[in-house]
Amino acid sequence: MSRFSGKTVVVTGSGRHKGLGQGILQRFADEKANCVVSDVAIGPEAEEVAEELRGRGAQVLTVECDVSDPAQCAALVARSVEAFGALHVMVNNAGIGFMMKPLLEVDPADWAKVIAVNLSGAFYCTQAAARAMVEAGTGGRIINIASQAAKTGFPHLPAYVSSKHGMIGLTRASAVELGGAGITVNAVCPNHVTTALGAEQNEYFSKLLGFDSVDKYLANMAAKNPMGRPGLPTDTAHACAWLASDEAFYITGEALNVSGGEEMH
Repeated sequence: MSRFSGKTVVVTGSGRHKGLGQGILQRFADEKANCVVSDVAIGPEAEEVAEELRGRGAQVLTVECDVSDPAQCAALVARSVEAFGALHVMVNNAGIGFMMKPLLEVDPADWAKVIAVNLSGAFYCTQAAARAMVEAGTGGRIINIASQAAKTGFPHLPAYVSSKHGMIGLTRASAVELGGAGITVNAVCPNHVTTALGAEQNEYFSKLLGFDSVDKYLANMAAKNPMGRPGLPTDTAHACAWLASDEAFYITGEALNVSGGEEMH
């Protein structure tokens, strides 16, 4: 299929190998979308991600963007529109979740950084993308990558959990305001996915919960999941592609669990 041929898709936090962002862009590249790789730094790894997408037949632009800076978010959208003529899909994927500490030990600066990237960054990019979409007058899709932590609390992740819960509020508020312009806004809530960020969480929580090894921790996680495994980047990527498609036009303001049945509300 080539549902996204000629469509431009921006995914923040997409410049790392085996990350959710890369997986999402791979899915869109396979359907001939114009792909914008964006991350806080565009170095050799991000350029390799971009080259791999070109190998799938996509036109690719790389843009450095610290999503905690609204001016950089506006510039990301402007450069994408300049390069490809329009912006059709914005995926707010950039996030940090490696600051794992008990609630009583969280440093205010760490709290502020997580909220700035995960929640404020999604807001700044949503605002910039929506402005471009409204100006173009052709509608669009905004997809926020939240988390199972947007539905359920987890220990030692107070800032992360709070930021992801906040993303659901942002999703719903944005959907209400932007629907009249033909713009849908939805969130995808994956369960644990072993990306680079996920690997750090594996190490931390396997020790916290008393497992002898990360492998035993992961085996326990898989055993508790109705589908028998943790999430994969492709699971989230498929959900994003559907939400961005014409088939999902009447879906907005939703927080879609992609968790193998681990999360059901």
